[in-house]
Amino acid sequence: MINKTAKPVQVLGIGNALVDVITVLDDDSLLAVFGLQRGSMTLVSEELSRRIYTATETNPRQTTTGGSAANTIHSLAALGISCGFLGKVGNDELGKVFREELEQKSIKSHLLISEKDTGKVVSLVSADSERTMATCLGAAADLKPEELTDAMFEGYSLLYIEGYLVQDHRLIETAIDIARNNKLKIAIDLSSFNVVEQNQIFLRNLVAEKVDLVFANEEEAFAFTGKKQEVALEEIASMCELAVVKAGKGGSFIQRGTEKVQVGIIDAHAVDTTGAGDNYAAGFLYGYTKGYSLKRCGQIAALVSGKAVEVMGAKIKDEQWPQIRQKIENIEC
Repeated sequence: MINKTAKPVQVLGIGNALVDVITVLDDDSLLAVFGLQRGSMTLVSEELSRRIYTATETNPRQTTTGGSAANTIHSLAALGISCGFLGKVGNDELGKVFREELEQKSIKSHLLISEKDTGKVVSLVSADSERTMATCLGAAADLKPEELTDAMFEGYSLLYIEGYLVQDHRLIETAIDIARNNKLKIAIDLSSFNVVEQNQIFLRNLVAEKVDLVFANEEEAFAFTGKKQEVALEEIASMCELAVVKAGKGGSFIQRGTEKVQVGIIDAHAVDTTGAGDNYAAGFLYGYTKGYSLKRCGQIAALVSGKAVEVMGAKIKDEQWPQIRQKIENIEC
Protein backbone atom coordinates (compact mmCIF):
# COMPACT_ATOMS: atom_id res chain seq x y z
CA MET A 1 0.00 0.00 0.00
CA ILE A 2 1.15 3.56 -0.78
CA ASN A 3 2.54 5.38 2.24
CA LYS A 4 0.31 8.46 2.43
CA THR A 5 2.77 10.25 4.76
CA ALA A 6 5.47 10.17 2.08
CA LYS A 7 5.66 12.41 -1.02
CA PRO A 8 2.34 13.26 -2.75
CA VAL A 9 0.88 10.30 -4.56
CA GLN A 10 1.53 10.54 -8.27
CA VAL A 11 1.21 7.81 -10.89
CA LEU A 12 3.45 7.59 -13.94
CA GLY A 13 2.18 5.49 -16.82
CA ILE A 14 4.51 4.06 -19.44
CA GLY A 15 3.25 2.46 -22.62
CA ASN A 16 2.61 2.68 -26.31
CA ALA A 17 1.32 6.12 -27.33
CA LEU A 18 -1.26 5.22 -29.96
CA VAL A 19 -4.29 6.48 -31.82
CA ASP A 20 -7.35 4.23 -31.56
CA VAL A 21 -9.63 3.69 -34.54
CA ILE A 22 -12.73 2.08 -33.00
CA THR A 23 -14.62 0.18 -35.72
CA VAL A 24 -17.95 -1.67 -35.37
CA LEU A 25 -18.14 -4.96 -37.29
CA ASP A 26 -21.24 -6.39 -38.98
CA ASP A 27 -20.01 -9.88 -38.06
CA ASP A 28 -16.73 -11.64 -37.21
CA SER A 29 -15.92 -12.90 -40.72
CA LEU A 30 -13.39 -10.13 -41.28
CA LEU A 31 -11.32 -11.38 -38.35
CA ALA A 32 -10.73 -14.69 -40.14
CA VAL A 33 -9.92 -12.90 -43.41
CA PHE A 34 -7.04 -11.06 -41.76
CA GLY A 35 -6.00 -13.89 -39.42
CA LEU A 36 -6.92 -12.03 -36.25
CA GLN A 37 -7.77 -14.09 -33.16
CA ARG A 38 -11.01 -12.84 -31.65
CA GLY A 39 -10.42 -10.93 -28.40
CA SER A 40 -6.66 -10.65 -28.91
CA MET A 41 -4.17 -7.89 -29.63
CA THR A 42 -2.04 -8.63 -32.70
CA LEU A 43 0.93 -6.58 -33.86
CA VAL A 44 0.60 -5.88 -37.59
CA SER A 45 2.68 -4.19 -40.26
CA GLU A 46 1.84 -0.77 -41.69
CA GLU A 47 0.64 -2.51 -44.85
CA LEU A 48 -1.73 -4.88 -43.03
CA SER A 49 -2.98 -2.05 -40.83
CA ARG A 50 -3.76 -0.07 -43.97
CA ARG A 51 -5.61 -3.02 -45.54
CA ILE A 52 -7.75 -3.57 -42.42
CA TYR A 53 -8.48 0.15 -42.24
CA THR A 54 -9.52 0.23 -45.90
CA ALA A 55 -11.66 -2.93 -45.62
CA THR A 56 -13.67 -1.35 -42.79
CA GLU A 57 -13.95 2.19 -44.12
CA THR A 58 -17.74 1.90 -44.58
CA ASN A 59 -18.26 0.60 -41.02
CA PRO A 60 -19.18 2.96 -38.17
CA ARG A 61 -15.95 4.20 -36.57
CA GLN A 62 -14.45 6.86 -34.36
CA THR A 63 -10.87 7.97 -33.76
CA THR A 64 -9.36 8.94 -30.43
CA THR A 65 -5.96 9.02 -28.75
CA GLY A 66 -5.25 5.88 -26.77
CA GLY A 67 -2.88 3.12 -25.83
CA SER A 68 -3.56 0.95 -22.78
CA ALA A 69 -1.50 2.77 -20.15
CA ALA A 70 -2.49 6.15 -21.56
CA ASN A 71 -6.17 5.24 -21.21
CA THR A 72 -5.61 4.32 -17.56
CA ILE A 73 -3.73 7.54 -16.87
CA HIS A 74 -6.43 9.67 -18.50
CA SER A 75 -9.09 8.11 -16.24
CA LEU A 76 -6.90 8.38 -13.14
CA ALA A 77 -6.40 12.07 -13.89
CA ALA A 78 -10.16 12.51 -14.32
CA LEU A 79 -10.58 10.98 -10.85
CA GLY A 80 -8.26 13.62 -9.42
CA ILE A 81 -4.94 11.78 -9.16
CA SER A 82 -1.83 13.68 -10.29
CA CYS A 83 -0.37 11.72 -13.21
CA GLY A 84 2.25 11.64 -15.93
CA PHE A 85 2.69 9.62 -19.12
CA LEU A 86 5.90 8.39 -20.77
CA GLY A 87 5.94 7.22 -24.39
CA LYS A 88 6.99 8.07 -27.93
CA VAL A 89 5.10 9.66 -30.81
CA GLY A 90 5.85 10.80 -34.34
CA ASN A 91 6.63 14.35 -35.39
CA ASP A 92 3.23 14.50 -37.04
CA GLU A 93 -0.27 15.86 -36.51
CA LEU A 94 -1.41 12.81 -34.50
CA GLY A 95 1.63 13.15 -32.23
CA LYS A 96 0.73 16.78 -31.66
CA VAL A 97 -2.86 15.83 -30.86
CA PHE A 98 -1.65 13.20 -28.39
CA ARG A 99 0.54 15.71 -26.53
CA GLU A 100 -2.15 18.39 -26.48
CA GLU A 101 -4.71 15.99 -25.04
CA LEU A 102 -2.34 15.13 -22.17
CA GLU A 103 -1.84 18.83 -21.48
CA GLN A 104 -5.59 19.52 -21.58
CA LYS A 105 -6.10 16.91 -18.86
CA SER A 106 -3.22 18.31 -16.75
CA ILE A 107 -1.22 15.10 -17.27
CA LYS A 108 2.54 15.69 -17.22
CA SER A 109 3.96 14.78 -20.61
CA HIS A 110 7.15 12.77 -21.00
CA LEU A 111 6.74 12.26 -24.77
CA LEU A 112 9.79 11.59 -26.91
CA ILE A 113 9.76 12.13 -30.69
CA SER A 114 10.44 9.54 -33.41
CA GLU A 115 10.99 9.90 -37.15
CA LYS A 116 8.26 7.26 -37.62
CA ASP A 117 4.56 8.06 -37.73
CA THR A 118 2.54 7.93 -34.52
CA GLY A 119 1.27 4.38 -33.86
CA LYS A 120 -2.29 3.26 -34.61
CA VAL A 121 -4.69 0.61 -33.30
CA VAL A 122 -7.62 -0.59 -35.39
CA SER A 123 -9.98 -1.88 -32.69
CA LEU A 124 -12.64 -4.15 -34.22
CA VAL A 125 -15.79 -4.40 -32.10
CA SER A 126 -17.99 -7.50 -32.50
CA ALA A 127 -21.77 -7.56 -32.10
CA ASP A 128 -21.45 -8.80 -28.48
CA SER A 129 -19.06 -5.86 -27.72
CA GLU A 130 -15.90 -8.03 -27.67
CA ARG A 131 -12.97 -6.20 -29.24
CA THR A 132 -10.06 -7.46 -31.35
CA MET A 133 -7.11 -5.14 -31.87
CA ALA A 134 -4.73 -4.87 -34.81
CA THR A 135 -1.85 -2.70 -33.64
CA CYS A 136 0.77 -0.94 -35.76
CA LEU A 137 3.18 0.47 -33.20
CA GLY A 138 4.96 2.95 -35.44
CA ALA A 139 6.78 5.54 -33.31
CA ALA A 140 5.75 3.82 -30.07
CA ALA A 141 8.14 0.94 -30.81
CA ASP A 142 11.05 3.39 -31.08
CA LEU A 143 11.18 4.07 -27.33
CA LYS A 144 14.67 2.93 -26.28
CA PRO A 145 15.97 1.91 -22.82
CA GLU A 146 18.86 4.38 -23.07
CA GLU A 147 16.38 7.27 -23.48
CA LEU A 148 14.92 6.72 -20.00
CA THR A 149 16.33 8.94 -17.25
CA ASP A 150 15.95 9.28 -13.49
CA ALA A 151 14.41 12.73 -14.01
CA MET A 152 11.41 11.19 -15.79
CA PHE A 153 10.53 9.18 -12.68
CA GLU A 154 11.15 11.85 -10.04
CA GLY A 155 8.17 12.96 -7.98
CA TYR A 156 6.10 9.83 -8.63
CA SER A 157 5.11 7.11 -6.17
CA LEU A 158 3.89 4.39 -8.54
CA LEU A 159 4.82 3.23 -12.05
CA TYR A 160 1.98 1.69 -14.06
CA ILE A 161 3.10 -0.44 -17.02
CA GLU A 162 1.07 -1.92 -19.83
CA GLY A 163 2.06 -5.49 -20.63
CA TYR A 164 2.32 -4.69 -24.33
CA LEU A 165 5.75 -3.18 -23.58
CA VAL A 166 7.02 -6.73 -23.14
CA GLN A 167 7.81 -6.54 -26.87
CA ASP A 168 11.12 -5.08 -25.64
CA HIS A 169 12.42 -6.96 -22.59
CA ARG A 170 15.30 -4.57 -21.99
CA LEU A 171 13.03 -1.53 -22.14
CA ILE A 172 10.55 -2.82 -19.57
CA GLU A 173 13.33 -4.00 -17.24
CA THR A 174 15.16 -0.68 -17.52
CA ALA A 175 12.00 1.29 -16.72
CA ILE A 176 11.29 -0.90 -13.69
CA ASP A 177 14.87 -0.73 -12.43
CA ILE A 178 14.96 3.08 -12.65
CA ALA A 179 11.56 3.29 -10.94
CA ARG A 180 12.61 0.95 -8.13
CA ASN A 181 15.81 2.91 -7.62
CA ASN A 182 13.58 5.97 -7.15
CA LYS A 183 11.40 4.10 -4.60
CA LEU A 184 8.33 3.75 -6.84
CA LYS A 185 5.85 0.90 -6.48
CA ILE A 186 5.48 -1.16 -9.67
CA ALA A 187 2.11 -2.16 -11.16
CA ILE A 188 1.65 -4.07 -14.42
CA ASP A 189 -1.37 -5.09 -16.45
CA LEU A 190 -0.72 -8.28 -18.41
CA SER A 191 -2.78 -6.76 -21.26
CA SER A 192 -3.35 -9.69 -23.68
CA PHE A 193 -3.27 -13.47 -23.39
CA ASN A 194 -1.32 -13.97 -26.61
CA VAL A 195 1.34 -11.50 -25.44
CA VAL A 196 1.58 -13.43 -22.14
CA GLU A 197 1.85 -16.77 -23.96
CA GLN A 198 4.73 -15.49 -26.08
CA ASN A 199 6.63 -14.06 -23.09
CA GLN A 200 5.52 -16.25 -20.19
CA ILE A 201 8.91 -17.14 -18.70
CA PHE A 202 10.16 -13.56 -18.90
CA LEU A 203 6.96 -12.18 -17.33
CA ARG A 204 6.93 -14.73 -14.51
CA ASN A 205 10.49 -13.84 -13.57
CA LEU A 206 9.70 -10.13 -13.81
CA VAL A 207 6.64 -10.38 -11.55
CA ALA A 208 8.40 -12.57 -8.99
CA GLU A 209 11.44 -10.32 -8.72
CA LYS A 210 10.36 -6.74 -9.43
CA VAL A 211 6.57 -6.17 -9.48
CA ASP A 212 4.21 -5.19 -6.64
CA LEU A 213 0.75 -5.25 -8.30
CA VAL A 214 -0.53 -7.43 -11.14
CA PHE A 215 -3.76 -7.00 -13.11
CA ALA A 216 -4.96 -9.80 -15.40
CA ASN A 217 -8.18 -11.05 -16.93
CA GLU A 218 -9.09 -14.75 -16.89
CA GLU A 219 -7.38 -15.55 -20.20
CA GLU A 220 -4.21 -13.69 -19.25
CA ALA A 221 -4.11 -15.30 -15.82
CA PHE A 222 -4.45 -18.74 -17.43
CA ALA A 223 -1.70 -17.99 -19.93
CA PHE A 224 0.50 -16.78 -17.06
CA THR A 225 -0.11 -19.71 -14.65
CA GLY A 226 -1.79 -22.52 -16.60
CA LYS A 227 -4.53 -22.39 -13.94
CA LYS A 228 -8.03 -20.98 -13.81
CA GLN A 229 -9.50 -18.04 -11.92
CA GLU A 230 -9.08 -18.31 -8.12
CA VAL A 231 -6.22 -20.83 -8.30
CA ALA A 232 -4.44 -18.55 -10.75
CA LEU A 233 -5.11 -15.62 -8.42
CA GLU A 234 -3.49 -17.43 -5.50
CA GLU A 235 -0.41 -18.27 -7.53
CA ILE A 236 0.06 -14.72 -8.80
CA ALA A 237 -0.56 -13.29 -5.31
CA SER A 238 2.17 -15.57 -3.94
CA MET A 239 4.64 -13.90 -6.31
CA CYS A 240 3.92 -10.23 -5.51
CA GLU A 241 2.19 -7.91 -3.05
CA LEU A 242 -1.25 -7.83 -4.67
CA ALA A 243 -3.01 -9.62 -7.54
CA VAL A 244 -6.25 -8.93 -9.37
CA VAL A 245 -7.98 -11.35 -11.75
CA LYS A 246 -10.89 -9.91 -13.71
CA ALA A 247 -13.60 -12.42 -14.64
CA GLY A 248 -15.87 -10.37 -16.90
CA LYS A 249 -19.49 -10.76 -15.83
CA GLY A 250 -18.20 -12.78 -12.86
CA GLY A 251 -16.68 -9.64 -11.37
CA SER A 252 -13.13 -9.65 -10.07
CA PHE A 253 -11.02 -11.53 -7.54
CA ILE A 254 -8.43 -9.66 -5.48
CA GLN A 255 -5.79 -11.05 -3.13
CA ARG A 256 -3.08 -9.55 -0.93
CA GLY A 257 -1.28 -12.07 1.25
CA THR A 258 -3.97 -14.24 2.80
CA GLU A 259 -6.68 -11.56 2.36
CA LYS A 260 -8.97 -12.35 -0.54
CA VAL A 261 -12.15 -10.63 -1.77
CA GLN A 262 -14.56 -11.01 -4.67
CA VAL A 263 -16.31 -7.98 -6.15
CA GLY A 264 -19.25 -8.05 -8.54
CA ILE A 265 -19.98 -5.83 -11.53
CA ILE A 266 -22.41 -2.95 -11.87
CA ASP A 267 -25.48 -3.03 -14.14
CA ALA A 268 -24.29 -1.66 -17.47
CA HIS A 269 -25.46 -1.65 -21.07
CA ALA A 270 -22.27 -2.77 -22.81
CA VAL A 271 -21.71 -1.41 -26.30
CA ASP A 272 -17.91 -1.76 -26.49
CA THR A 273 -15.44 -3.44 -24.13
CA THR A 274 -12.51 -1.41 -25.48
CA GLY A 275 -10.68 0.04 -22.50
CA ALA A 276 -12.69 -1.85 -19.87
CA GLY A 277 -9.54 -3.29 -18.30
CA ASP A 278 -7.71 0.04 -18.57
CA ASN A 279 -10.51 1.78 -16.70
CA TYR A 280 -10.73 -1.02 -14.13
CA ALA A 281 -7.05 -0.44 -13.36
CA ALA A 282 -7.67 3.31 -13.06
CA GLY A 283 -10.49 2.81 -10.56
CA PHE A 284 -8.51 0.28 -8.56
CA LEU A 285 -5.35 2.38 -8.45
CA TYR A 286 -7.38 5.39 -7.36
CA GLY A 287 -8.55 3.44 -4.31
CA TYR A 288 -5.11 1.89 -3.77
CA THR A 289 -3.36 5.26 -3.71
CA LYS A 290 -5.97 6.48 -1.19
CA GLY A 291 -5.26 3.52 1.08
CA TYR A 292 -8.78 2.08 0.74
CA SER A 293 -9.71 -1.52 1.55
CA LEU A 294 -9.38 -4.15 -1.17
CA LYS A 295 -13.17 -4.42 -1.41
CA ARG A 296 -13.63 -0.69 -1.87
CA CYS A 297 -10.82 -0.58 -4.46
CA GLY A 298 -12.57 -3.36 -6.38
CA GLN A 299 -15.95 -1.65 -6.16
CA ILE A 300 -14.53 1.61 -7.49
CA ALA A 301 -12.81 -0.32 -10.28
CA ALA A 302 -16.08 -2.09 -11.18
CA LEU A 303 -17.90 1.25 -11.29
CA VAL A 304 -15.38 2.95 -13.57
CA SER A 305 -15.05 -0.11 -15.81
CA GLY A 306 -18.83 -0.47 -16.03
CA LYS A 307 -19.22 3.12 -17.15
CA ALA A 308 -16.48 2.65 -19.76
CA VAL A 309 -18.23 -0.23 -21.57
CA GLU A 310 -21.32 1.94 -22.06
CA VAL A 311 -19.47 4.19 -24.52
CA MET A 312 -17.67 3.55 -27.79
CA GLY A 313 -13.93 3.70 -27.26
CA ALA A 314 -11.89 3.64 -24.09
CA LYS A 315 -12.59 7.12 -22.73
CA ILE A 316 -15.51 8.07 -20.53
CA LYS A 317 -17.00 11.42 -21.51
CA ASP A 318 -15.89 14.46 -19.49
CA GLU A 319 -19.42 15.29 -18.38
CA GLN A 320 -19.83 11.86 -16.75
CA TRP A 321 -16.91 12.16 -14.35
CA PRO A 322 -18.55 14.40 -11.70
CA GLN A 323 -21.32 11.84 -11.23
CA ILE A 324 -18.80 8.98 -11.11
CA ARG A 325 -16.71 10.80 -8.49
CA GLN A 326 -19.87 11.37 -6.43
CA LYS A 327 -20.76 7.68 -6.58
CA ILE A 328 -17.25 6.78 -5.48
CA GLU A 329 -17.67 8.99 -2.41
CA ASN A 330 -20.81 7.03 -1.51
CA ILE A 331 -19.08 3.63 -1.69
CA GLU A 332 -18.63 2.39 1.87
CA CYS A 333 -15.14 1.74 3.22
